Amino acid sequence: MLRDLLPYDNRRLKHITVFLLNVFIRRVKKIISGSAPSESDAPSSSVPIGDAPSRDTHGRDADAEAEATDPDLVDAGGQSEESLRAIVYELTGFQPINTAYFDTALRHRSVLRRRADTRIVSNERLEFLGDAVLGFVVADYLYRRFRGENEGFLTRLRAKLVNGQALATAARSLGLGEYVQMSDNMVQKGGRDNASILADAMEAVMGALYLDLGMDPARDFIHRVMLDDVNLSRLAKKKDNYKSLLLEYVQSIGDEQPRYELVSEDGPGHSRNFTVDVYVGDRNLGRGSAGNKKSAEQRAAREALERLEEDSDTTHRATDPENFDQS
Repeated sequence: MLRDLLPYDNRRLKHITVFLLNVFIRRVKKIISGSAPSESDAPSSSVPIGDAPSRDTHGRDADAEAEATDPDLVDAGGQSEESLRAIVYELTGFQPINTAYFDTALRHRSVLRRRADTRIVSNERLEFLGDAVLGFVVADYLYRRFRGENEGFLTRLRAKLVNGQALATAARSLGLGEYVQMSDNMVQKGGRDNASILADAMEAVMGALYLDLGMDPARDFIHRVMLDDVNLSRLAKKKDNYKSLLLEYVQSIGDEQPRYELVSEDGPGHSRNFTVDVYVGDRNLGRGSAGNKKSAEQRAAREALERLEEDSDTTHRATDPENFDQS
């Protein structure tokens, strides 16, 4: 009979059922603990059932028992559900289904200093997930946008789009720092405008959006805050930070972190020349010379990147079935 009254598909009915079941469980817990249910336990009118957002499920909808043990849903004394709904909508433009994900996303570890599970119930796990979601969305966008460019170009452009500075800038434009839960000491140290804290919280919010509403809302949010206002043609021509690009590249293929060694320093005081080698593991991948050490390291990193990309292209050609002799 419910199906006849409500024109929802099975997926929306499942979301509503899980939401109401969670409300029921919270009411039972309050009764057991001797406190009366509060208004915050009732379904919020800020999320009308008829407007329930579609969700990319693919096995991510956990039952109530699984959600009860999810560290990202732990109640660590954060903000009220009503205020969280308003914050999430202001930041993302979406009404959340489960605000607990966003409570965790906005929780810096400094506010949990006396807990043994600080790194579990802070936003660090969601930051990890959000980093992967962001990387996929940007890679997918660049792959479709620049169909004539090679892997090296796409990798370098992605690094310019998803680095900590870009994330922190996007976070500041949203006023995200005002909503991050952190210790008073961290606030006094400038934590609300700390680039690292802002970038981490930004990725955590992306991870929370993905878990709560699915890939489509997460993709929409990332496009709005990270991609839509960027002049990609100008960014592509911007001078590269080859050391950062090399670090990202070797990490993506599971190699060790690059190591820079000063080979020589010569010339008169007013015109010094520095030569630097860069190693990944035991491999010497590049050498650079310049009037200062930093520039020499950049040139060494550039040579290393070019060598690694050449090696990658050679490997691809050698293993491409289309290049095999069919005779």
